[in-house]
Amino acid sequence: MFEFIKRFFRRKDKMEKDNISLSEVESIIMWHFSSDSYRMMLDGNRYYAGEHDILKRNRTAIGDDGKLITVNNLPNNKIVNNQYKKLVKQKVNYIASKTPSISTDNEKYNELLNDLFDKGFLKTIKRIATDVYNNGIGWLFLYVDGEGNLKFKRLNSVEVIPVWTDNDHTELKYAIRKYVNQVYRNGRYEKETHIELYKDSGVEYYILNDNKLNLVEKKAYLTVDDTPYNWQRIPLISFRADELEQPLLNRVKSLQDGLNMLMSDFMNNMQEDSRNTILVIKNYDGENLGEFRRNLATYGAVKVREEGEVSSLQVEVNAGNYDAIVKLLKQTIIENGAGFDSKADTLGNNPNQLNIRSMYSDIDLEANDFETEFQASFEELLWFVANHLKNTGQGDFLGEKVEVVLNRDILVNESQAISDIKNSVGIISEETLLAQHPWVTDVQAEQEKLKKEHSEKMEDYGGFGEHNHDYPQEGGEA
Repeated sequence: MFEFIKRFFRRKDKMEKDNISLSEVESIIMWHFSSDSYRMMLDGNRYYAGEHDILKRNRTAIGDDGKLITVNNLPNNKIVNNQYKKLVKQKVNYIASKTPSISTDNEKYNELLNDLFDKGFLKTIKRIATDVYNNGIGWLFLYVDGEGNLKFKRLNSVEVIPVWTDNDHTELKYAIRKYVNQVYRNGRYEKETHIELYKDSGVEYYILNDNKLNLVEKKAYLTVDDTPYNWQRIPLISFRADELEQPLLNRVKSLQDGLNMLMSDFMNNMQEDSRNTILVIKNYDGENLGEFRRNLATYGAVKVREEGEVSSLQVEVNAGNYDAIVKLLKQTIIENGAGFDSKADTLGNNPNQLNIRSMYSDIDLEANDFETEFQASFEELLWFVANHLKNTGQGDFLGEKVEVVLNRDILVNESQAISDIKNSVGIISEETLLAQHPWVTDVQAEQEKLKKEHSEKMEDYGGFGEHNHDYPQEGGEA
């Protein structure tokens, strides 16, 4: 094992020195965590978790000095209708709910890749895709465990600061990871800020105190027989939806806030009654308005002088207007976020494939960008995989071409799809037809089942038609 390691890894003591000063790293850390891009990442994760700005809302009024003051005796509903999370999950499941199709002409390499990219890898990819939409970018870290197996680990995008060598963000100069742990010290728990610095020469671990880095240790990416080795590249791969690297929330935040505000205001207006609305008082038999409100709240009645009167200014709440605006906001969130409306009326009573495709047109267009970026990231991932396989003596696949296709979770009219497949028999290959069948999840397994069934039929007919498929006809002779 690891007999080829010197070809594909570099000895740590022979690595070129990284020209990275600690003061540079400290400055980048301070700048990043006070930047707008970091704030947008936090907002994306916060809104996904349902922690929207409406939850911090207070009812206000104009005070004596003309400035707004908080009013605590008014209804203050804080309703979160989390269309943003629904949009993110819709896009992630559309793109990454099914295992990507990974194929190559080399059967052995194909088998090794399918074993490596299992259900656990799909789960990791789904979490990274969620990071991509919430934070604008996702990160996958590769490492070799103690048993020599290649492993994949998602790094939280909020914790990672990439430093690129170019403006197109295609190659990492180095990357910084910042996270906080709680440690038990001197009889109590304290927060400890950890910094990991990913470089060509390995990983460096620091503790951050008062914005100063204190070195803990330096490690190579791999150690074999007490000898440290490193990859020829930093084993940290970025994933993104497009070249802008912007969180999805940027496109829909104002609409989501407007929806929350509208629904909260509707509930506020519905709850306002004679005890908390605007009242018109004539000849009140009391000293001040505070006493008036207390009597009204306590007894549900007030005492007025002769010819006195209490009336209220009613604001008519038109539920139909609210309903129309709510539908408009939801539809606009879908359109701006490039999702699809699963409850759209466009399908009607005729859910043919053309109508279905029309419903998916926006999300499909954005998924094309995502797939282009995904394939570029996967190509980089396969470089590490091929080198690892050769390093561990499992085969040399560095020159093999690999095709990666995202299997999108699109609604289909099964009857029409099956009919189209039947009409295509004899025109295109059986493998292609099976791949398009809505009931087939594993093409190779389905082909094996068909071969087995065909062999069993041949045995039932005593081998007739083994070569020319001339089966006995009903009422006739073979």
